[in-house]
Amino acid sequence: MDALRSGYKHAVPRHTNEYNKPASPLIAALSLHKRSGRAGIFMTASSSYPQRVSPLLWLTVVVLITINLRPFLSAPGPLGPVIQNATGMDLRAFSWLTLLPMVLMGLGGWLAPTALQRLGARQAIVSALVLIALGCALRIAGASSMVLIATAGLCGAGVALVQSILPGLIKRQSPHNVPFMMGLYSAALMGGGAFGAQLSPLAIQWGMSWQASLAMWAVPVVIALPLAFYALGRIGLPLPATAAKHSQPVSNDTAWLMRRRRTWLLVLSFGLMNGGYASTVAWLAPFYQTHGWTATQSGSLVAILSVAQAASALTMPALAARSADRRLWIIVALLLQAVGFTLMALWPTAAPTLSIVILGIGLGGCFSLYMLVALDHLPSPTQAGALNALMQGGGFILAALAPWIVAQLQQLSGSWTVGWLYHAGIAALVCLMVAQFNPKHYAREMRQP
Repeated sequence: MDALRSGYKHAVPRHTNEYNKPASPLIAALSLHKRSGRAGIFMTASSSYPQRVSPLLWLTVVVLITINLRPFLSAPGPLGPVIQNATGMDLRAFSWLTLLPMVLMGLGGWLAPTALQRLGARQAIVSALVLIALGCALRIAGASSMVLIATAGLCGAGVALVQSILPGLIKRQSPHNVPFMMGLYSAALMGGGAFGAQLSPLAIQWGMSWQASLAMWAVPVVIALPLAFYALGRIGLPLPATAAKHSQPVSNDTAWLMRRRRTWLLVLSFGLMNGGYASTVAWLAPFYQTHGWTATQSGSLVAILSVAQAASALTMPALAARSADRRLWIIVALLLQAVGFTLMALWPTAAPTLSIVILGIGLGGCFSLYMLVALDHLPSPTQAGALNALMQGGGFILAALAPWIVAQLQQLSGSWTVGWLYHAGIAALVCLMVAQFNPKHYAREMRQP
């Protein structure tokens, strides 16, 4: 962490106009608005004032919230043939179960500021969790493709809000443990995906309908709601008078971030990289089912992928914390993705578990490191959170196209090979973009006009 802090000092000077000035309506919404009386999050450039949530409670809340953001997305894949037979969906229609929520996750990065300004952080996150729970629960009536796609949209809208808020809160609440907390956040995302892929096929074996095996993911969301409501309310309490006295006023100037070339490089490279995850979640299980695997077996493979992602997401940021320069680790993760996709394309049945573990390590590590790099660019939690939200906003919209592209390639070529090789090539291309993420140049790249 000493290296991380020294890297920040070297990369971004603490000039008043760059370091202290909040940068986004996202942060304005995270403030305590005295006029409205809403309980938001009091976001300032300083993190030295007492926090009203214990570290253990904060860690628990981050995990409980985050673990609910992926089961709805990963559960349908292993059940693909069952769902397609019951609803008549073809591959392109089935891809909408991934495409639509990921588009909404992207739009959330842009629209979250308005929701936060109206609701405050606690109400926004709790409302988002309610949307996820509702979307999952309504799948009990998912006898048609339109119902399934609509519920995927509800869940995606909820996830969009959470993903746009939590990274900035993590940097504010845990300023000296950002790599660990972002690794934990990413690992919980991937772990939730593992649960969805593994348990939904098993639920069918235990006698549940496929609709119920998708709807059951409302239960852990409902369990997380009370603790999230309590903890976020504690964070949202007014700060002591001394803290309020030294806090900085917030302002609406997201536009300057959008005028930075680096912002768009982060958006483009994150979107291309994360497209590999979107395609894998959507098509890994159906791909192996064409090789004779059952829903449970292919679901187990998706779960193995998610466990590898979670382990990598947790460990790679910790390893990368020894230096402010994360490029080497991101490139290693991208090359592992390229190897995993190539093995899956050319030798899918030779050593499937090994191929999937390699791919999972690459996907999970790359995602968590990207989240960390976005936060690295600006030392203020307010500005870093805004940049992270913008990166996710545009990035998830780009990533949403990947499952549809792979479905198109499969139907045009009659084989999954072309789609997997496409993602291997994309991973190699993103390596060239990542080479530009030199922390010595962060201050210059993100200089506020």
